[in-house]
Amino acid sequence: MEIPVDWLDVPVDEVPFVYFDVETTGLNPRYGDRICEVAALRCMGGEELGRYHTLVDPRRPISPGAYRVNRITAQDLDGAPLFGDIAEDLLDALSDGVMVAHNAPFDLGFLAAELAPLGHPMIQTPVVDTLALVRRLYFFPSNSLSNVARSLGLDTGRLHRALSDVLLTRGVMEAIIADKLPYGASTLGDILEAQGGAVPVPRVHHVPLPPAIQEALAHGRDLYIRYVSASGEQTERIVRPVRVSGGPDYLYLEAYCHMREASRVFRLDRILEMGTLGRSED
Repeated sequence: MEIPVDWLDVPVDEVPFVYFDVETTGLNPRYGDRICEVAALRCMGGEELGRYHTLVDPRRPISPGAYRVNRITAQDLDGAPLFGDIAEDLLDALSDGVMVAHNAPFDLGFLAAELAPLGHPMIQTPVVDTLALVRRLYFFPSNSLSNVARSLGLDTGRLHRALSDVLLTRGVMEAIIADKLPYGASTLGDILEAQGGAVPVPRVHHVPLPPAIQEALAHGRDLYIRYVSASGEQTERIVRPVRVSGGPDYLYLEAYCHMREASRVFRLDRILEMGTLGRSED
């Protein structure tokens, strides 16, 4: 991303930093993992200006590995909003600021993957990655957020939940600024140079989807489809869409199939008919 020159020259204490973190069902959005919790904290000059935090119903189970980290259960997510229901509020919370995250490409990749099926463009903003900063500025035995915080003398508190990690990332960033500013860094441009340059914001190509799929994804509705297999067999199914993925040749609908009681993948060009069912789950 090309950062506007006027951003680069802003003194650090006048930069609106938006600390950002997500908890997820697994490690890779390309394999269908999704956001299950998100938090954003806006600060400037050491003062908190606002925060946003919510659990998110991912419409898929949390993997055992993810649960061991974040301890989020299906019961915790009962009644939580879908990502489509919180997308605009989250984008408002992230707008007009410099995003800060620890291992920012991970969080940004999940955010981009969630926004694309909804037709929302990925937010374009300067990004500070505290992981990149500590790798270049310090020699800690481990650069995990918890270890970095302890090495900088911070109380880690509860770890691996979105809001607590956002608060800890803020503490790490402010400790880095306090430690390194006396050595010459004074602007956002200096911070970005210290981390090795701009963090690329993922650009997920948005493919226009049939309105029925967009509505089902955004509002958690079931979808009726009439599908023809590679052998020519036609079946009628009720599915719960999870996401649309694929490459340059074909797009695939990943969904939970009520008929098979399992996750299935359907090639979009083989769906002969579709329509949403029921009301939004508010």
